[in-house]
Amino acid sequence: AKMPDNRQLDFERPEDFVMEGVDLRANALEAWANDWLAEAYPDKIPAGHLLTVSGDASFRRYFRLPLMTGSLIAVDAPPAKENSRPFVAIARALRAHGVRVPEVLAADFEQGFMLLEDFGDDLLQPALSHETADLLYQRSMEALLHLLACDEVPGHDLPLYDRQRLTDEMRLLRDWFVVGYLGLDLNAEQESVLSNAFAMIADAVTEQPQVFVHRDYHSRNLMRLANGEIGVIDFQDAVTGPVTYDLVSLLRDAYVAWPQESVERWVREFAAMLRQENRLSHTDDATFMRWFDWMGAQRHLKVVGIFARLSLRDGKHGYLDDIPRVFNYLLAEIRPYAEFHALFDLLRNVLLPAYLAKKPDAADTLGHWLAPQEQPA
Repeated sequence: AKMPDNRQLDFERPEDFVMEGVDLRANALEAWANDWLAEAYPDKIPAGHLLTVSGDASFRRYFRLPLMTGSLIAVDAPPAKENSRPFVAIARALRAHGVRVPEVLAADFEQGFMLLEDFGDDLLQPALSHETADLLYQRSMEALLHLLACDEVPGHDLPLYDRQRLTDEMRLLRDWFVVGYLGLDLNAEQESVLSNAFAMIADAVTEQPQVFVHRDYHSRNLMRLANGEIGVIDFQDAVTGPVTYDLVSLLRDAYVAWPQESVERWVREFAAMLRQENRLSHTDDATFMRWFDWMGAQRHLKVVGIFARLSLRDGKHGYLDDIPRVFNYLLAEIRPYAEFHALFDLLRNVLLPAYLAKKPDAADTLGHWLAPQEQPA
């Protein structure tokens, strides 16, 4: 079938891309990639059709374009839903700071198409084990050190992760998890417990040193490259924000959990790395650990809400299976701090029983919180 002339095909949802069984945007992307290769890299000869690699929690889709030697990644990012300009600008800036991100070979912003270096399929997540974790996290923290040194992105102003944005994210827990998923109707006192905690967290974390923040620096967005380097993907939503944010994403990963003593040791190691680079002055390990916990509380309040929203609004129900791990992190992060007594009680005594009633198998991860707890001093 001949492609329609107006290749600027743009639809609301990925399922709209298909007409009579033909994926119109994928066809247009393949034609664009082949045209571009023929002109710019005549030696790179396509050896087949696009192969689906993955979608993610957005409207972007990733395809592999096989070549006679090697392969490239072709990205479909519909312009009505995804702005690819930040991706390209941030990729260039990070590469200049020694971060291994995919090279952008070509981009057509009007159509929402990109052609990238192919990092392969070797994600960090399946490679992590008790034997490999120290080495892989050491390398990931070294890459993170380069990343947060990226002070500016030419051609793109990184948004500020300010109080308002941090607070709006935490409210996702209330709107999508508490009200939407659990169907709970909080009273005025419970509402104020949440809003007071959100304000306290937002105030505290915005006082941390502000750096380049990836916003999703975890084991599914980090790749093991052939030379042992760590490759970084999915960085287009970067902001300027708190120094501990990406470390929380890495070490308190929504998809893989580690013993608390290991996490605390890695946090201390990263603090030492920051001090060595003169990026963390007058901050002892106890203070840095508190920063890490409070930042974790912000991220995990948000993530529980986002996972509920992905299910309820977007029909992506697989993320519900990761809520118990994230909820567990959240309770553990706020438990040691007297400032969070009221929030801890609300989460443990109201939200947790309602959640376990709806998802009984989460008791394996969360049931231990229902035992009587000693409150911190």
